[in-house]
Amino acid sequence: MNVRDPFNLRRSPAFSILRGTTAGQVTQRVFEAGAQAFESGKQAVEDMSTFSIPKNVPSFSHPQRELENRAWGSSGVSVRSSATGSNGVISGMQDRVGTFFEKNGDLPMYKDKPYSYASSRRRRPLWKRKRVLGIGVSFVILVLYYLGILGGDDSALKPSKDRWSWLQMPDGGGKKVDWFNRRERVKEAFTLSWDAYQRQAWGYDEFHPVSKRGKQMTPNGMGWIIVDALDTLILMNLTSRLSHAREWMTTSLTYDQDQEVNTFETTIRMLGGLLSAHYLSTTFPDMAPLDEDDEGAAGEDLYIEKAKDLADRLIGAFDSPSGIPYASVNLKTSHGVVSHADGGASSTAEAATLQLEMKYLTMLTRETYYWKKAEEVIQVIDDNGAEDGLVPIYIYANDGHFRGQNIRLGSRGDSYYEYLIKQYLQTSKEEPIYKELWDEALGGVRKHLITYSKPSQFTVLGERPDGLNRPLSAKMDHLVCFMPGTIALAATEGISESEARKLPSWNAQKDEEMKLARELMQTCWGMYKVMPTGLAPEITHFEIDDPPLEEYAPHKGPSTLDNNEDTPWKQDFVIKSNDVHNLQRPETVESLFYMWRITGDVMYREWGWEMFKSFMKYTAVDEGGGFTSLSNAAVVPPVMRDNMESFWLAETLKYFYLLFSPNDLLPLDEIVINTEAHPFPRFKLGTLFETGWKRKPRGEDGKIVPDVPEVVKVEVKSAEDAKVV
Repeated sequence: MNVRDPFNLRRSPAFSILRGTTAGQVTQRVFEAGAQAFESGKQAVEDMSTFSIPKNVPSFSHPQRELENRAWGSSGVSVRSSATGSNGVISGMQDRVGTFFEKNGDLPMYKDKPYSYASSRRRRPLWKRKRVLGIGVSFVILVLYYLGILGGDDSALKPSKDRWSWLQMPDGGGKKVDWFNRRERVKEAFTLSWDAYQRQAWGYDEFHPVSKRGKQMTPNGMGWIIVDALDTLILMNLTSRLSHAREWMTTSLTYDQDQEVNTFETTIRMLGGLLSAHYLSTTFPDMAPLDEDDEGAAGEDLYIEKAKDLADRLIGAFDSPSGIPYASVNLKTSHGVVSHADGGASSTAEAATLQLEMKYLTMLTRETYYWKKAEEVIQVIDDNGAEDGLVPIYIYANDGHFRGQNIRLGSRGDSYYEYLIKQYLQTSKEEPIYKELWDEALGGVRKHLITYSKPSQFTVLGERPDGLNRPLSAKMDHLVCFMPGTIALAATEGISESEARKLPSWNAQKDEEMKLARELMQTCWGMYKVMPTGLAPEITHFEIDDPPLEEYAPHKGPSTLDNNEDTPWKQDFVIKSNDVHNLQRPETVESLFYMWRITGDVMYREWGWEMFKSFMKYTAVDEGGGFTSLSNAAVVPPVMRDNMESFWLAETLKYFYLLFSPNDLLPLDEIVINTEAHPFPRFKLGTLFETGWKRKPRGEDGKIVPDVPEVVKVEVKSAEDAKVV
């Protein structure tokens, strides 16, 4: 028997995600049988559920190896001799439960490190060490015997395809769906991704799972992957991994670096990740509980201290003549840097997608200048007087004027609209100015950007690259697929559709908006179904009429999307060769999550499950290496891109996890979720906060009404006075 792979799971690369499935089943039954009796052992059981010893030999020449060895050496950890005489199942399992009866106070075990004793036990007598080990081994034997694994049936040790065949077997069959089980599969995917990163690229900003290497974006790293995934670790109750992340942040993370960084990306991922971790750890202390972040502990304020330090460096980006933030900022000097592309203009979406983060930070710190800087951006944008609420995708920081007339809800335009309605919800609907802006913009979308494909009449949200008076382009970025969920969120304000329909505020317009949300959701789902891998391309074009049908034109999309090669609905989709890559993007599953929570239609959950299985089947890296984005998702097998995006952990898997979770986990009427899937609480303005600006008067088309010069009346009393005048 192969001691390092007792269940021989590694022989089938197609099932690489399922390397810990058998142990996961054991864990679930152990938890049900003895969770209360062995409360202190939850983390060991959690680790056992997804554990797989790496087949690959670790690199002892990697430059990070020396840093890891120093960390392990300084912790006082001693390595167990590898000359043990035990083997088989018990030997393989005992390494996972050696700390079962200990508090989780040390760094979690690296997957490419041998087992080691906790530093607190290093100087204890040998007989005490053996006793602890003996208790752990006895417990495992008892559990395995209770479950029948050691009952004399050798079949338990043989590879059984039935145990991990969920990936290939059809769903349904009249059986009730176990959504908790499906959620656990998502958790396994996350831990497999995280553990591969931890083994092969720990502390690096980029992770290339195929080549098994990492890369920094700044001289000392930004914690790009670690910080972005903090709240996912908390939500999934991955305590030991969270502890390891916090240890790295405490000892290695610094933003005092002479480096230009993107203002928007750093804000939504790093600042947003830190603020969300603070929110979850303080509001839900039972999620991934740690003594080190308890009230009064040394690490209590780790997240908020790092967040404020970072925000104080980012805030310099707002110091432009107009108040529009520069595209980049130097972290050390806090000086804004003009964009190196796009004629020096900032992206409108990037400039207007910093507000949730800065406002929440103001609420936490009571320092209002973050708030004022952020809301001024929206005022400057609005003062341009865009027609029907639709704004061009570039804006100059030097004068606050738009560059060009390109209108789209894909890249560089998308999250401007998303943050309008979410700012309204963040402050508990006490800033109606943002609801007004959203309603105006959604009306503009329906008037100018909506059409229908042919022959099957999918609803398409297109672009106007040359302005609203120029032709419509039937092109949809995958990024546009945030819209179905956001439209539904705006229509119901976070409560269920059934509840919202009972309110006096429900009207025919909201009916139309929910109809649009459902239709766009089907279009985004079609982007996945049309591909051989079941994974959407980065960009999709559509066949449309010339001239395009108007939004109010009669239409009816397909009732179902079958997988037949010659099915008529696939003729509507045009996938160009330059657009076939899949970057593990979250927007479609994000909208599925919102649509499920708001409508209660289980169809959206089932679509999500099918999508998740496609990710598992076609993006898994061999040797337990996690998951990668794809260079070509239009062929089977797909071409791998060798990159794991940070939002795979921060957004995509988080939304899958929430989609399969009960609705009372992060209720939508109590939170807002930033554009990187980091949840923040809703709060009231109170006496400290207020909306610091007002809109200029508008005409019916949304354009600003010019100021009428005030007429000065002069009274003429005589001919001489008239001459003077």
